[in-house]
Amino acid sequence: MREKLWIIKIGGNVIDDSEGLTRFLERFGSLRGYKILVHGGGKIATRMAADLGIEAKMVDGRRITDEAMLRIVTMVYAGLTNKQLVADLQARGCNAVGLSGADGNSIRAIKRPVGAVDYGFVGDILPDSVDTDTIATFVNAGFVPVFSAITHDGHGQLLNTNADTIASALAIALSDRYATSLVYCFEKRGVLRDINDENSAIPEIRAGEFEQLKTSGVIADGMVPKLHNAFEAIGKGVSEVCIGHADDLHLLREQHFGTRLVR
Repeated sequence: MREKLWIIKIGGNVIDDSEGLTRFLERFGSLRGYKILVHGGGKIATRMAADLGIEAKMVDGRRITDEAMLRIVTMVYAGLTNKQLVADLQARGCNAVGLSGADGNSIRAIKRPVGAVDYGFVGDILPDSVDTDTIATFVNAGFVPVFSAITHDGHGQLLNTNADTIASALAIALSDRYATSLVYCFEKRGVLRDINDENSAIPEIRAGEFEQLKTSGVIADGMVPKLHNAFEAIGKGVSEVCIGHADDLHLLREQHFGTRLVR
């Protein structure tokens, strides 16, 4: 029987909320068993860029990463944010180790081809991009990997890569070795049936129901690609995907956490 592995992605709004982040780290540190944390950088990179006179450019909510912005996001994601999370987890008795995709050649990516938009130094992960041997070495030795949203192309180029995508890629690749559960923690109680009602989280969604909820407009906007990626992960070996509030992480094992997406 394969060991359980939790791959937990924390949203930027939680990172930006110091009190909420403290609560999350307490719950994450107390979660027993194998686990990996994946994070972006919240709004810190945008603020630091502004302090340095560098304009943050976005297209449809996606960051344009030119050379100057790549330096900023690398410093913030793989540096300040990553090491602060590691230090905070160590203070809670959680033996974390901070990693980018370049460390141990753990996650490679390719620079996104230029299409209608040139996203700059943004990385896309291919199916064989995750070195599971490297990551399993850390996990099996009792370390808790904390991955930032920085990867590399194998030729010396760092790349800014979506943290949701990194979490999904890790869950899919490691599902050959572990019973992987992918958990997205953000500021909502789950996938809400009524966006204005925090208590309307849908407990469970199956693939067929997802299409119905999209058609009816219950699931819309940014939640659509998130759930599309989640069901793709389930189809590629991930046991389950959970989406819910960072404050509720302690409810994972009792199966009362947010919304579960299942096969």
